[in-house]
Amino acid sequence: MMLKVYLTLSFLLGILLVAQAHGKEKEIGFYQLKRGDLKLNLTNYGATVVSVIVPDKHGNLDDITLGYDDIEQYKNDSWYFGALIGRVANRIGHARFTLDRHTYKLPANDHGNTLHGGFTGFSDVIWTVKGHKEDSYITFTYDSHDNEQGFPGRVEVAVTYVLIGRNKYAVKMIAKPVDKATPVNLAQHTYWNLGGQKSGDILSHKVQILGSKITAVDENLIPTGILESVKGTPYDFLKPRTVGSRVNELPGLYDVNYVIDGDKSRHLQKVVTVRENVSGRKLELWSNQVGLQFYTGGMLNATKGKDGAVYDKHAGIALETQGLPDSLNHPDFPSQIVRPGQTYNHYMLYRFTACC
Repeated sequence: MMLKVYLTLSFLLGILLVAQAHGKEKEIGFYQLKRGDLKLNLTNYGATVVSVIVPDKHGNLDDITLGYDDIEQYKNDSWYFGALIGRVANRIGHARFTLDRHTYKLPANDHGNTLHGGFTGFSDVIWTVKGHKEDSYITFTYDSHDNEQGFPGRVEVAVTYVLIGRNKYAVKMIAKPVDKATPVNLAQHTYWNLGGQKSGDILSHKVQILGSKITAVDENLIPTGILESVKGTPYDFLKPRTVGSRVNELPGLYDVNYVIDGDKSRHLQKVVTVRENVSGRKLELWSNQVGLQFYTGGMLNATKGKDGAVYDKHAGIALETQGLPDSLNHPDFPSQIVRPGQTYNHYMLYRFTACC
């Protein structure tokens, strides 16, 4: 039986709820990772980051991620706050792709296209906790069945959040196809506001993105196949500048995929840096992925969030490292197909500092 439970964040940790998933009863839990002043709260519903708490330049602690107070809001969420996205993150054009001469039709949940895995992607399932040590790590696993949301083959997926030192944490995403070749493109969808999740918009955040090209898109944000230079355009963040400095030259928001520069043979390379002057907080993100979806929450509108917060337009920045969108329909893009015996590996490293 589905239990509808409304919780505030102060009651989240250690509380277990019962919910339905694929016809079986599974438990929804809330878990904490803590070391020094760095604290993460997570849930196995969607392998979701509920909050990240770090100090500002004066040592004051605040939650710098957008999210909700209770589990029912996460179940009804349309913004993917903090969630683990899959089986294929971002958009798949016309909700179909062809693999080994077979065309697969997918749920069309975004203007005739597939977004973030379909109507019930990895962000809307209950993951299993395989290990948890509060001062170290937590691992969530999920067994995705054949034909789930139209994708072929069974896939075993694991995501681990692990603390590193006192101001860093890493995310490790692994997927292994069991019986069929299948596309895999996972992403972590946390929204950041370094001034604190109740502090208003992020237009004054200063951003540097180490990507000199973007994937050009059509009116429905489906890539055309062309990689365009950012130089001289509002998408140019090669040198640090504020989000709001050129946003008015766009249709009111950033929602674009960058092709990351650098040596793709390296295990990790820096992707993006974000700074906020009032708090002095800085976020640096490294990854092994070729792409970064940069979304500034331009479609948020009076969304009720944590602790009485209301998230309006540009309330947070999503920094989603991943493969290039719609790669399944663009042979020139790096492939997202993983076959039995192969392993999909996606690594992210976040570093938080505060100064001056």
